[in-house]
Amino acid sequence: MALWEGRFKKELDSRTNDFNSSISFDKAMYKQDITGSIAHAMMLGKCGIIEKEESEKIIDELRNIFNDIKNGKLEFDMQAEDIHMFIESELTKRIGDTGKRLHTARSRNDQVAVDLRLYMRDEVKEIIELLEQLIEILLRKATENYETIMPGYTHLQRAQPITLAHYFMAYVEMFKRDISRLEDATRRMNINPLGSCALAATTYDTDRYLTSKLLGFYEPCLNSLDGVSDRDYAIELTSAFATIMMHMSRISEEFIMWSSHEFKFIELDDAFSTGSSIMPQKKNPDITELIRGKSGRVYGDLMALLTMMKSLPLAYDKDMQEDKEAIFDATKNVKMCLFTFIPMLDTTTFLKENMLNAAKKGFINATDCADYLVKKGLPFRSAYKITGTIVGYCIDNDKTLDTLSIEEYKDFSSLFEEDIYQAIDLKKAVCDRTVVGGPAPDTVKNHVEKIKEYLENRHS
Repeated sequence: MALWEGRFKKELDSRTNDFNSSISFDKAMYKQDITGSIAHAMMLGKCGIIEKEESEKIIDELRNIFNDIKNGKLEFDMQAEDIHMFIESELTKRIGDTGKRLHTARSRNDQVAVDLRLYMRDEVKEIIELLEQLIEILLRKATENYETIMPGYTHLQRAQPITLAHYFMAYVEMFKRDISRLEDATRRMNINPLGSCALAATTYDTDRYLTSKLLGFYEPCLNSLDGVSDRDYAIELTSAFATIMMHMSRISEEFIMWSSHEFKFIELDDAFSTGSSIMPQKKNPDITELIRGKSGRVYGDLMALLTMMKSLPLAYDKDMQEDKEAIFDATKNVKMCLFTFIPMLDTTTFLKENMLNAAKKGFINATDCADYLVKKGLPFRSAYKITGTIVGYCIDNDKTLDTLSIEEYKDFSSLFEEDIYQAIDLKKAVCDRTVVGGPAPDTVKNHVEKIKEYLENRHS
C-alpha cells in the first residue's frame, strides 16, 4: 500500500509502479535513511512535537531495522516505491501508529535530499582514503627512482631528460588536487536540508540546528526551496570524479604504451594482466584499458546530471530521481578503478635500463647544447638555430650529440670546447635543473618531503 494513496480512487497500475520505483538503487542509502530518521525522531521528541516515549520507541525500532538489514534478517521489498517508504512501512508494521508519527514535519523531498548528502559524504571519505593510498605508493616509487633517467615527452616525441621520480611526482600533484576538489565540494554539500519539508518548511516549531548537529552538518540550509531542489553537490562531486578518472586515464594510457615492446619501459605483474584466447604470447594491459574506458562512462554520468537539471523549475521534480543512478555509478567506478590500480602500480616493474637507453636517443639533450652556447655569450635564438643545424647533421650522418667529435662541433661554432660533452651529459642535464619544480634529484627529494608532510598533517 502506497503511503500517499488516500488522494486516489484507483489502484496504481503495476507498470506505473515499476517505472516510478527507485528502491532497486536507492536501497543503497538504507543506513543514511535510518540515520536521518533517528535524528529527526530525536528532534521531534526534544521539541515536544511528539511524546518523548514515542520518540524513543521509534529510535529503538529504527536501530533494530538497521541491524536486521545489515545482518540479512530483513530483505528489501522490491515492490516498495523507494527506500524511505520501505523503512517507514516496516517501522509502522512493527510498532503500529507510533511509527506513523515519524514523518511529522518532514517530506520525502527533504528526506531524500539529506540521505543523498549523507551517503555521498561517506563515499567521498572512502575515495579520499584511496587517493591517499595511491599518493603513498607514488611517493615510494619516487624515492626508489631519484636517479632513474628517462625521456620526458611533448607531442609524444622525446623532448628532454627527466627522472622517473619526477614523473611520479607529477601524478602526485594531480591526485592531491583531486583530494582538494573533493573536500571543497564536500564543504559546500555539508549543509542540512532536513526540515525544508516539501518546499515551504513547516508550521511545527522544529529545531533544524539540532538535526544539523546530530547529523554532522555545519548548519541548516537557509532556503527551503533550495534545500529540496539543490543537486549542485551531485554535479560538483561527479565533476571531481570525472577529473580523477581523467588523471587515471592519462597514467593508464602511458602504462599501456610503456608495456608495449615498442617502449618496453615497464613489465606489468601477471596478477594484473590478461592473455589472449588465440595468441599465446600476449600479455594484455586490460586493467589500464578498462580504466581508460570507464573514464568515458563517468563523463557520461556527469553529462546526465547536468542535462537532467538544466531546465527544472523550483522546487522538487521527479526528474531528480535520476540523480542517484548517475552519481552512484560514477562513485562505484571511481572506487573500483582506484582499488584495482593501486596494487597494479605497486607490483609493476620499471625497466630502468630501457628508459635510460631511450633517453640517450632522440637528441633530448639538444636544449642543453643550446644553453651551453648561451652561457658562452650567444643569444638564445642564435644558439637554438645552431643546435638545430647540428641535430640535422647528426640525423643525416647517423650520429648523436654525444658521438660528435670536437672538430665537428667547431665547424658549427668556435664557442664549442671540450666541456660541451659534460654539458650534454644526461645525468648532468637532469641534476642541473635544480629550480623549484625541476627534475634534479635533490629538488624532487624536497618535493617528496613536502608531500609526506602534507599527508602527515592530514591525519594529525
